[in-house]
Amino acid sequence: MGQLDGKVAVITGGSAGIGLATAHRFVREGARVFVSGRREAELASAVEELGSGAVGVPGDVTKAADLDRLFAAVAAEGRAIDVLVANAGGGKAGGVAEFTEEQFDTVSDLNFRGTFFTVQRALPLFGEHGSVILLGSTAGSAGSTRFGIYGATKAAVRSMARSLALELAGRGIRVNALSPGPIDTPALARAPAAILEEVTSGVPLGRTGRPEEVAAAALFLASEESSYITGIELFVDGGAAQV
Repeated sequence: MGQLDGKVAVITGGSAGIGLATAHRFVREGARVFVSGRREAELASAVEELGSGAVGVPGDVTKAADLDRLFAAVAAEGRAIDVLVANAGGGKAGGVAEFTEEQFDTVSDLNFRGTFFTVQRALPLFGEHGSVILLGSTAGSAGSTRFGIYGATKAAVRSMARSLALELAGRGIRVNALSPGPIDTPALARAPAAILEEVTSGVPLGRTGRPEEVAAAALFLASEESSYITGIELFVDGGAAQV
């Protein structure tokens, strides 16, 4: 018997990296998983990997019409959402002098605005209980000369988790932030060597994390094992933001 048997889960940004690893874990634990992603070919490949327990819905969380299409697909099955993982996000390296307005808007729209409206659109489909997991980052807890805007948006996500935990407690919906450190994802692999060294040099465990390790933490927050936990920030960071 899986920890999510009979549950419905929605994961944004689920076609690669942490999102895909989480989708795999949720499917194995018995959930019906709706996965969204911006790149249709990558999403189709991910859903093929995931098998019959998953449904792919292409879309961009920064676009209202795409979010509406995602949740319309969920509603069409006639079941309530039990778990939402607002995972879609991304960053752009750059110092304050070089960051453009367009780059600022891209990062903040994806990480902060997209997360907020993902939750807003999902809430009418939740039942009396549920779990909302917002993807934060260790960058939201520390300053950075290269990732300051990204970190600021993730700090906003962490603050949002606190407020939503209060607002939704009366509905039995728990809201928590899940904040990875450097994780071995395709996005990290594309980063220049200097940035890779910067983000991994301060990890006490001496390595990058695996997407599956973040997925395990997501499962904990999604399942009844965390039934008395809301409003927290759970770090999966090898100790980087802790010591």
